[in-house]
Formats: sequence, structure tokens, C-alpha cells
Amino acid sequence: MASTEIYRYLFLNDNQYALDPEGYLIDMTHWSPEVADALAREEGIELTEEHWEVLNVLRDFYARYEMAPAMRPLVKAVGKVLGPEKGRSIHLMRLFPGSPAKVAARLAGLPKPTHCL
Repeated sequence: MASTEIYRYLFLNDNQYALDPEGYLIDMTHWSPEVADALAREEGIELTEEHWEVLNVLRDFYARYEMAPAMRPLVKAVGKVLGPEKGRSIHLMRLFPGSPAKVAARLAGLPKPTHCL
């Protein structure tokens, strides 16, 4: 468990999940697709197959490199796995408005990407 201060809890199916002040899971092992859906609803996002493709790329990236990618590496990783049309920042902005790297990492149950404000 990370040494991050608990800011609030996400309540889901009689369980509570500790979140930091920016809404990231404090304990990544608590992530599940249901947790991702609940976090997405808080962002006003309904997860589609396209969202899940990106979230799976992110989780694979994290498993390999032990870090969540910032925007440029995220675009590159998505493009490599899902093809050049999906590996574009405009596509990621449509799926994860605001800051795609941060929003997608949060929904994927990963820590905040390094070098993201």
C-alpha cells in the first residue's frame, strides 16, 4: 500500500476503496473492472470497448515498466498496440477528456503518471 494520505473513499457493493486527493486508488490491488466503471461514472464517462482497449494497454504498460505513462509515451504505446488511428492524442482526448494520461491511469487503477501536472 502506498504511503499516500487517504482523502476519501469510493463505496461500491458494500466495499470501500481508499482514494488519494486526486482520486487515484491508494491500493492498486483493489482495482477491478467494477471499480473502473465507478471511477469513470464520477468522471462522467461511460466505458466502452474503446476505453477498455486503452485501459488494457495502460495496465500492460504498467506491468512491464512499473510506471504509468505520461501523454507522449501513452500515445506511442496505444499506437503500437492498437494501430495508428487509435494512437493519436485526439482519439485519447475524445475518450478521456481533460488529461487523457491522468484520467486513463486513474480509471486503470494505476498511480498518477510521472511528469503530469
